Amino acid sequence: MCFPRKLKLSGSRWAAALLAAAGAALLLAAAPAAAKKPQTLYWGAQIGDQMTGEQAPWDMRPVHRFERIAGKGLSLVEFAAPFAECEPVCVFGKFPTTPLNNVRDYGAIPIFSWNSTVSPPDQDQSAFRLSDLIEGRYDAFVRGFAAEAAAWGHPFFLRFDWEMNGFWFPWSEGVNGNRPGEYVQAWRHVHDLFAAAGASNATWVWCPNVDIFGGLAKLGPLYPGGRYVDWTCLDGFNWGKRRGSPGWLGFGRIFGDTYRRIVKHIAPGKPMLLAETASSDRGGNKPAWIRDMLHTVRTKFLRVRGVVWYDVDDRGTNWPIETSKKASAAFRHGVRGRAYRPNEFGGIATAPIKPPPRP
Repeated sequence: MCFPRKLKLSGSRWAAALLAAAGAALLLAAAPAAAKKPQTLYWGAQIGDQMTGEQAPWDMRPVHRFERIAGKGLSLVEFAAPFAECEPVCVFGKFPTTPLNNVRDYGAIPIFSWNSTVSPPDQDQSAFRLSDLIEGRYDAFVRGFAAEAAAWGHPFFLRFDWEMNGFWFPWSEGVNGNRPGEYVQAWRHVHDLFAAAGASNATWVWCPNVDIFGGLAKLGPLYPGGRYVDWTCLDGFNWGKRRGSPGWLGFGRIFGDTYRRIVKHIAPGKPMLLAETASSDRGGNKPAWIRDMLHTVRTKFLRVRGVVWYDVDDRGTNWPIETSKKASAAFRHGVRGRAYRPNEFGGIATAPIKPPPRP
């Protein structure tokens, strides 16, 4: 608070002025900041194979089951694929027309998370360094993939090589022989190949991981620039109490610092997705965490215009909402309002995809 310049007062008039100033300060401190209207959001899930033995959206039964649990149709369905599958022979993937059509026919918008590696992850990734992308080793494959995307023609979110500020994926700088500056070069190169192929229906999503303690790579040097990014994004989890975890953390603690860094300094004005988020049930109250997340994200994180629950059975973390009746009920309660838009976007035709309109 700024204090006024000294006033030429004395005696009782000086005391009264002090009291008035103190009262004004207390009122200002107690008054909340000017409230902004909560935003509307796309919402949905990435759903693993724990429900039917097959992941969505190759199998759409998990989506319908998730909808029954949540009490509302999903407006986002996310899935992922690498450049190539190597079980047992390496085969490069084709553009996923069938799962994308499944999502669109359901009425949702697809989020396709595509990474420049081979699967399974324990394969040797040395042939998939960022320099290989930059130097054009996979140009023919990417051009063909982009041409298929253009031929499909419908808008979709393309989340490419996510969580690049970490150290756990082979496309991050500092691992797998990748050097500083190469991530942005690789991103721009792939983006330019899509543009040359006429694949303007891809909405490019740049998605780092939350950096709770400031130990990950700095985001500025990893941002490809506003011409190459349509939406920003964050991934973040409440790992609960387990080995290697920072402990039970609330939604605001997990996302707050990195969110503010992006919206203030990295990409002001860009809408944001939360493409992977979930909570463990170890060490705290998972239903309460879900209620807080679904309320807080739409009232305080106003650049976030889409949220994806990571409903995948991953290393015993109990991310899925269906692992607990109370967690399912909390999620159902949280998305029931009109702010969370249902599966009414199957006919979306404009790219880059815009944030959802108010109901």
